[in-house]
Amino acid sequence: MPYASIFRSDLFRDQVALITGGGSGIGRCIAHELASLGAKVVLASRDPAKLERVVAEIKEDGGQASAIPCNIRVEAEVTALYDAVIGAHGRVDLLVNNSGGQFVSPAESISLRGWNAVLETNLTGTFLMCRGAHQHGMSEKGGAIVNIVADMWRGMPMMSHSGAARAGVVNLTQTLALEWAGCGIRVNAVAPGLIASSGLSNYPEPVQEALAELPKELPFGRMGTESEVSAAVVYLLSPGARYITGETVRVDGASSLYRHAFVLPPGAVAPAYRGLHRPTTAPKGLLGDEE
Repeated sequence: MPYASIFRSDLFRDQVALITGGGSGIGRCIAHELASLGAKVVLASRDPAKLERVVAEIKEDGGQASAIPCNIRVEAEVTALYDAVIGAHGRVDLLVNNSGGQFVSPAESISLRGWNAVLETNLTGTFLMCRGAHQHGMSEKGGAIVNIVADMWRGMPMMSHSGAARAGVVNLTQTLALEWAGCGIRVNAVAPGLIASSGLSNYPEPVQEALAELPKELPFGRMGTESEVSAAVVYLLSPGARYITGETVRVDGASSLYRHAFVLPPGAVAPAYRGLHRPTTAPKGLLGDEE
């Protein structure tokens, strides 16, 4: 069966869409939807085998796709990626920065190497890809960029490196939207919440066990789907969003308004400061003591 997109089938006919991290999960889903809507999809990541599998899937479904291995953390590889895309297609119309990665760890245990690896992938890599799009034609012809971030609005306990990087991408999105508005380049972001995606299988077993218990605590009683994230991305890339730039759309079923992804360990109650010399009528127990 073809991709069941809610958008018309020729929406991106003959447009060139470059997607990083398109070999699995949300990126794979976005690639399939854009291809089903007529785009010529180019997938980029560090894993050629995964990319080729998705390319084969898209071609089997009647779409157009190709793959170019690239480590977005390496400036020379990003430049080579754009040179290859321009050489094959002549332009890049759409860019989806989906590549990312992190690992679970308390902040005090993250090594500098681990910290740098996550920031270079999620923040620096996104910058290099955005800058490359500007330098390889979008500055003259315009285009649309969507950066995939994460639910980090209330902090990301056990993932401080990723939270810092994703927050940086949100600000980068806003800044580029302003700087490049005159070029006709729109830059937006999508922040998925807890999504039932293959990426969850990369976490250690204790984390997966905790994730399995989370849906019942979410406002919708379930995680989101890759397709729900993809639909938001496609809308922001579409002509219908031509007056939207610098925005971050949360696809999280209101979970960012409701809870944290990880339960913090219990700790000692911090003593309260009481400057008022007279008794208050506030209910007891709210300050962690029995007053």
